[in-house]
Amino acid sequence: MKTIKNVSLIGLGAIGAAYGSRLQTLLGDSLQVVANEQRINKYQSAGLEVDGTIYHFNYKLPQTEAEPADLVIFAVKNAELSQAISDMRHHIGPDTIILSLLNGISSEEEISEATANSNILYSMCVGIDAVRTNNKIRFSSIGKICYGEKNQTVSENVLMVKDLLERAGIPYEIPENIWHTIWAKFMFNVGINQTSAVLRASYRSFQEIPALHNWMEQAMYEVVAISERVGVNLTEEDVHHYRPILMKLSPDGQTSMLQDVEAKRKTEVEYFAGKVCELGKKHGIPTPVNDQLYKMILIMEKMAKLEAVSIQK
Repeated sequence: MKTIKNVSLIGLGAIGAAYGSRLQTLLGDSLQVVANEQRINKYQSAGLEVDGTIYHFNYKLPQTEAEPADLVIFAVKNAELSQAISDMRHHIGPDTIILSLLNGISSEEEISEATANSNILYSMCVGIDAVRTNNKIRFSSIGKICYGEKNQTVSENVLMVKDLLERAGIPYEIPENIWHTIWAKFMFNVGINQTSAVLRASYRSFQEIPALHNWMEQAMYEVVAISERVGVNLTEEDVHHYRPILMKLSPDGQTSMLQDVEAKRKTEVEYFAGKVCELGKKHGIPTPVNDQLYKMILIMEKMAKLEAVSIQK
């Protein structure tokens, strides 16, 4: 079995920086972080502080020629994926393994269509409560990366990534059915990200307010209903599986969507409620909770834009 010796990463948000810091400790400059010039200048001026340690990564501009990496990791937001795929064009070759840590259920297909790469492992991360504020990333739990082949085989690529994650000290899991696991995480994100964003609720609120927890799960059960129609077959057990995970997250931690709302950034609502509503209409399944969450979050985004314009005036 070959060993992964060089990795290229795009996306230094909370998750990308958390896992990237461990990869850099292992690989040094053999971890390359691809970013535009503005971001590189920002990162290089002060470094990134991850869990109390300052990191200076080996940055590369998208247009810089490079040898294809053994492994490419996408850790951007969904809205940035198309540009990220273009930016990583010099780093992806026919033998490059790809991991996409994006939320949702569509990124692997988008990457596959754009790159014609046949080494994409379906992946996600769970249990990480990393929060980024300016150049500081903090977390009480780094969670784990779940990944595997969609056809449920344990391929050489799966084993090569397993070896890398073990050497880097990154927790991982190779589920029997990664597609089911990704849908289950999508279900959880649909519930907790969106309700937290609307109510500005930290994890503590979900841990201590039963009514909020119940509302979150109502949104999740709409995903369960759709999954039954498309053959993924999530169950009530999958909903309950996330209860102990939620209780272990840092009480003061925030979901990625709440962080986006508070920073007045574009959210991923189209990839959560938007996708649920789309699939619900396609399969004739009512999605009233997600319908309302979708409308509310879009309104919140428009209000943030109006506020920004007012401040500029």
